[in-house]
Amino acid sequence: MNSETTSRLSLQIMDGIAVLTLDNAERPINLVDDAFLTELESAIGQLATSGAKGLVILSAKAKVFLAGADLHSLGSLRGEALSAMITRGQQVFESIARLRLPTVAAIHGACLGGGLELALACRQRIASDSHSTKIGFPETQLGLLPAWGGSTRLPRLLGLPKALSLILSGKQLDAGGAKHVGLIDEIVPKERLLERAIALIEGRSPQRKTHFWTNNSLVAALIRQSSQRQLLAKTHGHYPALLTALDVVSRAGMSPQASTAASFERERNAFLELVEGDTTHQLIRLFFLQEDAKSRRYDEGVDIRSLPPTRSTAVIGAGVMGSGIAQFTAARGIPVLLADIDAARVAQGMKSVARLFDEAVRRHIFTPHEAERKRDLVAPTADPVSLRGCDLVIEAAVENLEVKKKIFADLCARSSDRTVLATNTSALPITELAKSDGITHPERILGIHFFNPVSRMKLVEIVVTELTSPETVERALAFVRVLGKTPVVVKDSPGFLVNRILMPYLVEAARLVESGVSVARIDQAMLDFGMPMGPLRLLDEIGLDVAGHVASTMTAAFGDRFAIPALLDQLTSEGKLGRKSGSGFYDYDHRRETPCVFQCSQDQPGLDHIARQLADCMSREAQLCLDEKIVADADSIDLAMVLGTGYAPFRGGPMKYQSILSERAAT
Repeated sequence: MNSETTSRLSLQIMDGIAVLTLDNAERPINLVDDAFLTELESAIGQLATSGAKGLVILSAKAKVFLAGADLHSLGSLRGEALSAMITRGQQVFESIARLRLPTVAAIHGACLGGGLELALACRQRIASDSHSTKIGFPETQLGLLPAWGGSTRLPRLLGLPKALSLILSGKQLDAGGAKHVGLIDEIVPKERLLERAIALIEGRSPQRKTHFWTNNSLVAALIRQSSQRQLLAKTHGHYPALLTALDVVSRAGMSPQASTAASFERERNAFLELVEGDTTHQLIRLFFLQEDAKSRRYDEGVDIRSLPPTRSTAVIGAGVMGSGIAQFTAARGIPVLLADIDAARVAQGMKSVARLFDEAVRRHIFTPHEAERKRDLVAPTADPVSLRGCDLVIEAAVENLEVKKKIFADLCARSSDRTVLATNTSALPITELAKSDGITHPERILGIHFFNPVSRMKLVEIVVTELTSPETVERALAFVRVLGKTPVVVKDSPGFLVNRILMPYLVEAARLVESGVSVARIDQAMLDFGMPMGPLRLLDEIGLDVAGHVASTMTAAFGDRFAIPALLDQLTSEGKLGRKSGSGFYDYDHRRETPCVFQCSQDQPGLDHIARQLADCMSREAQLCLDEKIVADADSIDLAMVLGTGYAPFRGGPMKYQSILSERAAT
């Protein structure tokens, strides 16, 4: 056995088979950078004189095959230097595709972006059945497109429709999903990856489909035209990477034997154009903010190694939020006790847990057997059992402060002094809760505010009182990260961060209706702005009674900018509470949503004017939150609003949006 090792990969010849192992010695994950391409190019060059009869590429990392480009190093390049980097990646991966010997990518862990482009350059691909195996092209979510051959090779392998679906969605597939669409050839246990890859080297190469009926120029043009209409309707033209990727991929979908040169040039030119755009800058910035939130410390003085991990939890309250939190906790392998005041409520909560696991099976997150095992981690109870063995208890009961005070006094009596006690309240004062009668060790009390639906929303607000200890905050952060959520630490204050910034925007939208602006026009303006839903539709989804209650709380704390418009009070008094009652700002009938017509003036303001007025409400409140030190910095506000409300990602968040407007006004 001969071998050569460098800092990012090693090449061994084992019984005539070349085994290339990816293992960046300097980082916990494998990424593509200039040094990686240099070492890969050298290793591929050695194969010519090695006498190897085949090549297997695999990773030594526990959860990563190859996680794509190093965005930090890529982001430092511009112009000719960046063009040269793209060209070099294409050439190195193409040299693998042109090897006159069988090649197999044995994938375990994340195989994303440039990692998948490397795998596509191999003749065959197999993947482990591990949950850590994720395969896909997330580039369009960053405002880019696959440019190291991925936009060219994927349609030739899968056919144009499947390739477009994967690239435009940015979806990451597990091994089962990847095999279903044809990305990989086999699924094997991690322990057998190398053995099976070698067997494939020694066997026959598979015959691939030509996809003639979808990859010819006529059909490709029709698909391009139809998809373009759909994308414009969905994105309002705000995400140029999607339209650019559609054009590049649909023009690359020719036969596997066709020349790649012209398609590679289109990839490169498109990437270079996109990377200079404002949209790409903001999306990449948000990506880095999310990455930072995964490891950001609250207090560097705390020795986090000495803190107990969260191995056992309880959720008090089996309603929509409580059952959602319990299900998501169990889905991450953490046992959870789901408790409520009577058996009927607990039973209803367990039905919700089961429904959420069934949905996860339908979405191919778990197999039926895995879902059943995870569901068994949720233990229901209607009895006041001891919680001394719980590391963390989350209260998710009714939004009533006096009720919560009684619950927390009881939790203090039933738990150990080291148990973290958290509330999922969205607005109630946690400091007052921590100071109430019967509370012991208030330093272990804080808010862990999940957003609804728990299974879909990435953001969690960690709400810190003046009494909360840094150790408690660090333990809460660690728990939220184990769940795969993105935490943002905020100071206890009415509405915390997200709801406080959102509420003036919703209130102002209702005031505009009162002033004579049509419901449809207001919501259209914000859809054009880039919000996932108009503010009046959102009010209907929240419930006008719920929104009114929150606004009243905020008015008491902050004054008239949160004052409820008379129209909102009128609709609530008439029982028109939004979707749940069948009518609010919209009428809901057999899944149809019709905007209600109120007193509309003939002079309707322009859509841009409406959008600016409403967006300014969020930016102003965001600045006040920063001034009051509700959160550490402006970046945290932007990240929270994008993840918690769907604030238009390409605009960067309310703080960045206002900053850009100010810069433009100054010039």
